[in-house]
Amino acid sequence: MSDDEREEKELDLTTPEVVTKYKSAAEIVNKALQLVVSECKPKAKIVDICEKGDSYIREQTGNMYKNVKRKIERGVAFPTCISVNNTVCHFSPLASDETVLEEGDVLKIDMACHIDGFIAAVAHTHVLQQGPVTGRAADVIAAANTAAEVALRLVRPGRKNKDVTDAVQKVAAAYDCKIVEGVLSHQMKQFVIDGNKVVLSVSNPDTRVDDAEFEENEVYAIDIVASTGEGKPKLLDEKQTTIYKRAVDKSYHLKMKASRFIYSEISQNFPIMPFSARALEEKRARLGLVECVNHELLQPYPVLHEKPGDYVAHIKFTVLLMPNGSDRITSHELQELQPTKTIDDPEIKAWLALATKTKKKGGGKKKKGRLEPRNHKIKGFLSEIIFKSCTPMLTCKCDCHYPCAGKKGAEAEPMEEEATNGATPQE
Repeated sequence: MSDDEREEKELDLTTPEVVTKYKSAAEIVNKALQLVVSECKPKAKIVDICEKGDSYIREQTGNMYKNVKRKIERGVAFPTCISVNNTVCHFSPLASDETVLEEGDVLKIDMACHIDGFIAAVAHTHVLQQGPVTGRAADVIAAANTAAEVALRLVRPGRKNKDVTDAVQKVAAAYDCKIVEGVLSHQMKQFVIDGNKVVLSVSNPDTRVDDAEFEENEVYAIDIVASTGEGKPKLLDEKQTTIYKRAVDKSYHLKMKASRFIYSEISQNFPIMPFSARALEEKRARLGLVECVNHELLQPYPVLHEKPGDYVAHIKFTVLLMPNGSDRITSHELQELQPTKTIDDPEIKAWLALATKTKKKGGGKKKKGRLEPRNHKIKGFLSEIIFKSCTPMLTCKCDCHYPCAGKKGAEAEPMEEEATNGATPQE
């Protein structure tokens, strides 16, 4: 196959090299997230932490594919953002910003990495405190995380995007929270972070998307944002916007010299992926970006806010729809949560009990011994939701895909997949 033919063919998960690149990007962004969380301390400047996250991704991806014939693009696919408390998303300040973190802040960390255009995105919520998270802050994080776990089990070939929309809203309501409007979960392709196939977070008359069915070998960034408030965020100050993406299908002859200079720099250094204005010369960027945005040459990612006092949580993960099931490749361990609400709804419990992998053919000998989760990562509030849905018996017949609380030495059907709350970074 010639280079031209290879470029024309859309690469997907049927190519082993593509899967490797996705997982390599995921490993880097998971470690970058771990680094960012470790840097989040009281009085630390947000801009400094964001820059450390981006620098780590650039450094690690720069060490890969250096000695290959074809140049492979790699690096930051979405700039590191740290949105605090009632700020919902996209806060990645300029170098001159002096905003610092404070004890007790609820932080939403959002970032993405790519190798050869294959993107791994992740978002995580962390509370700047010692000990377990309690009260409404715990409720909203539990709502976002449980909704993400349900979404992971419903984003599978044959299912519809509407199924996921309805389910995550039901989960949030169980914690007396709201899913934030306007957030979309996108299919991702090579060099495409926001594909046309999407999952709507909240269905309403003002926001509509095409009905779609998930298919094997697709990749999605599942994006869940929950709030203790109304879930209707607002743009308070356009000057806070610092993240943009070049609109490759738009053209316009810019009038201002500063605008032409900035747009030329963007086209050369950030032709496809979102970028931070922090990477541009600040004074000239302030002048030039406005005209670029006004004529739709750049797509802005605005900083949105809920009302003061509202808690907001953000969980995002990348999932590969492989032939043997869904493979979540980005995540980070949650702090201990002690929410005030519990899940009693049988439909939500049934969703959580679904396996993410398909059963292997053939079977095998049943395992004997102490009945416990095969995945030791199941813990805390989510494991309680799952196990309370099972009836104690010697051999589990409830199709919950988890071993029920039988007597010591009882037999249980071996599970085909480790159920997880997304608590541990993929290695």
